[in-house]
Amino acid sequence: MALEAARLSPSLAAAFRSHRAPPFLRRLPLLLPRRFLRTSASSSAASAGGDGRAVALPSSELRKRRNSSSGTSPPAEDNKLRSLRRLFARPDIAIDAYIVPSQDAHQSEFIAECFMRRTYLTGFTGSAGTAVVTKNNAAFWTDGRYFLQAEKELSHDWTLMRSGNHGVPTTIEWLNDVLPSGCRVGIDPFLFSSDAAEELKNAISDKNHELILIRDLNLVDEIWGESRPEPPKEPTRVHDIKYAGVDVPSKLSFVRSQLAENGCDTVVISMLDEVAWLLNMRGSDVPHSPVFYSYLIVEMSTATLFVDSSKVSEEVLEHLKKAGVNLKPYEAILSDVERLAEKGANLWLDSSSVNAAIVSVFRSGCARYLKKRGKTGRQTGKESSSDEPTTTSHGVQNSAVNGLYQVSPVTLAKSIKNEAETVGMKNSHLRDAAALAEFWCWLEEEVHKNVVLTEVQVAENLLEFRRKQDGFIETSFDTISGYGANGAIIHYRPTLDSCSSIGSDNLFLLDSGAQYVDGTTDITRTVHFGEPSPRQKECFTRVLQGHIALDQAVFPERTPGFVLDVLARSSLWKIGLDYRHGTGHGVGAALNVHEGPQSISYRYGNLTALQKGMIVSNEPGYYEDNSFGIRIENLLLVKEVNLANSFGGISYLGFEKLTFVPIQSKLMDLSLLSPSEINWINEYHEQVWEKVSPFLSGSSRDWLWDNTRPL
Repeated sequence: MALEAARLSPSLAAAFRSHRAPPFLRRLPLLLPRRFLRTSASSSAASAGGDGRAVALPSSELRKRRNSSSGTSPPAEDNKLRSLRRLFARPDIAIDAYIVPSQDAHQSEFIAECFMRRTYLTGFTGSAGTAVVTKNNAAFWTDGRYFLQAEKELSHDWTLMRSGNHGVPTTIEWLNDVLPSGCRVGIDPFLFSSDAAEELKNAISDKNHELILIRDLNLVDEIWGESRPEPPKEPTRVHDIKYAGVDVPSKLSFVRSQLAENGCDTVVISMLDEVAWLLNMRGSDVPHSPVFYSYLIVEMSTATLFVDSSKVSEEVLEHLKKAGVNLKPYEAILSDVERLAEKGANLWLDSSSVNAAIVSVFRSGCARYLKKRGKTGRQTGKESSSDEPTTTSHGVQNSAVNGLYQVSPVTLAKSIKNEAETVGMKNSHLRDAAALAEFWCWLEEEVHKNVVLTEVQVAENLLEFRRKQDGFIETSFDTISGYGANGAIIHYRPTLDSCSSIGSDNLFLLDSGAQYVDGTTDITRTVHFGEPSPRQKECFTRVLQGHIALDQAVFPERTPGFVLDVLARSSLWKIGLDYRHGTGHGVGAALNVHEGPQSISYRYGNLTALQKGMIVSNEPGYYEDNSFGIRIENLLLVKEVNLANSFGGISYLGFEKLTFVPIQSKLMDLSLLSPSEINWINEYHEQVWEKVSPFLSGSSRDWLWDNTRPL
């Protein structure tokens, strides 16, 4: 599943400047200055700029031009926007603008329906985007994967801002431009990481704007009213030690050792997958991700899980008791953080993921603690601020109150899979490959019989094939089933009322994945059921060459992923083509399909080194707007490579394939492939046959044989 590297957290932008190892590319608002955004080579809607370059026009401007030419008047203001703007004037709110991001209080990629506030307000169903509403304007930012989708889904009330295109301002630039000096910009501090809120606060202060943290209510929830879905109440479960590999006491002991090394005695864990991994628990509160809404505070001798107790069965409760983990209500997190601050606890907070509400409460508690002790803090390394605890050059607060703002100690540990997790990922991928072989065999036969199947029906049938596999739980994301022009929408999601039928005249792109009890899968294949055009074959082959080049990479330890990204794009670049998303993202073991901190992307900011045991995707692509899309994706395990030399005494790393599904040979232009690339394809297909055929029988086994023959 393609992950757009443009969606960087403000903390990651700071990492560009400080060169510290950044956290994962969190699901945060698009707030970065333009200098960090890549200029797109093309746009589906553009106008000539003064320097001759293409400048993206906002969707509202395009609609104005269409309405002007047709003589029609634009529709009336949207009721949701009208209701939201009425709240601006309430005395207890009193704001001039409100920002609505995509995420929940845990910076999650996938969120429960009741937290889909941005979707409710805008009508846009993609996973990434930020809405900004002022008294007179409404603008929506999203990245290159979603330009076409946003054009379809946003109403005339919204101006679509195509992030990364030339001439398109960031949210901060736009706010500073459209608002008169001295305005109040409101946010829900639960939905912004502390870093994101701090960067926003500093940036808008250039125009004397004030950032208002509206903690007691969310304005979208107010207008959503009784129709807003209830919060999830799904039960949690124990993740068996045979899949987890390491027990909870051992994981907690590791975290406590990290606390001691960094001069802290307490850490707040807010990322849902980190809580699930640390406690060997899984849930189903969030679609596609086996996580549950919770926070975790780990102290040197105790640990407390903040979760709705109705989700905790007797089995799970006993599991937690054995590990020394106590339970408290989910809503009690703020009061406990405040209590810790007021008693002078040395807190570790990952400010790139912990929300601004928690950090704000912590800082207030610190201030009260200092006042009670009659002390005033001294800042080292930056200007003192009355609402911030003081900080030493080591990143720890003064001797009275400690607050370490650093990447969570769980983030990296979770990304490096242990032996049991690796085995589970390998096993689940083989079962998944068998399901896909059965599916492709069925679909190819149906299309050749001229059976009419929509993109939705194809996705539903794929789900049924996966459900037959042992340990299947659910999909790991909404299946991207795109035929023809829909395949060019990078994160396309078909719906019953607006989807295409699969045919034999164009390319079909299928990006899908599954959650199994022992692993998580993510795979993309692009096929043609008829005769592909020379253009399609060339584009496909160049994407395949990039895929092969990355798969074969050997690199020294401590190499960050962005160094490898050029390998996947080089063949496309040779004919002036590219794609608007990252090449690879991390993947969790029976956890989130998108995981950090590692990634492979043209964005040079993520300095996290690839390490043995990490899992990343390899998914170059090419998308021709309104025509077709191509993507080839496998998951790879980072492994150590034994070489004849070891320059500098360091280790060298490479990749081991986890995904074993045929790549359609009829789409390959053999004249473009080198002998070594042909050997790679033949060796890969030989592995596919050897590993997957024992799981198959009958026609699906025959299909696998036919599609793994040497070129």
